[in-house]
Amino acid sequence: MTAEILLVAVFPALLVAAAVWDLFSFTIPNLLVAAMLTLFAVFLGVMALDGVGMGWSDAGLHLLSGVVGLAAGMALFAKGWVGGGDAKLFAATALWMGWNMLFEYTLLASILGGGLTLAVLALRRMPLPAFFARQEWILRLADKEAGVPYGIALVAAALIVLPRTELFRLAVGG
Repeated sequence: MTAEILLVAVFPALLVAAAVWDLFSFTIPNLLVAAMLTLFAVFLGVMALDGVGMGWSDAGLHLLSGVVGLAAGMALFAKGWVGGGDAKLFAATALWMGWNMLFEYTLLASILGGGLTLAVLALRRMPLPAFFARQEWILRLADKEAGVPYGIALVAAALIVLPRTELFRLAVGG
């Protein structure tokens, strides 16, 4: 039962916190990403104690997924296409998704990120109503020189894909 709580409550709460933080500040704190990484190790330990742990090869594929996610995120960051927090969030989330779901997660995050980018660009073309013009986070979103809080798309994709992961099946017995 503890593993289920970590997977269906704590990890998603950390994801949502990252998305909200990104929306309001265009940053994703390292502490949140570190918490996701630590939680993954705790989750694996709890699963093993519950007698439903995964084998070394499966755990290795999750680690490989995280490393590939980090390499891809760093490459996108180096090109200036995503922020550093987005790159780290992608790597941490890829670790949780695992190798078998990495492509689906990446594809969905890309599609949602494209939609988010188009929505932000549309917002930047419209005059802001007076109420919104007083909201600092909306002004940041409307700033034509600002980036896009891509962490929102990464989180949305993760929350959609998570229930279809092997981890989810193991944790909830589905």
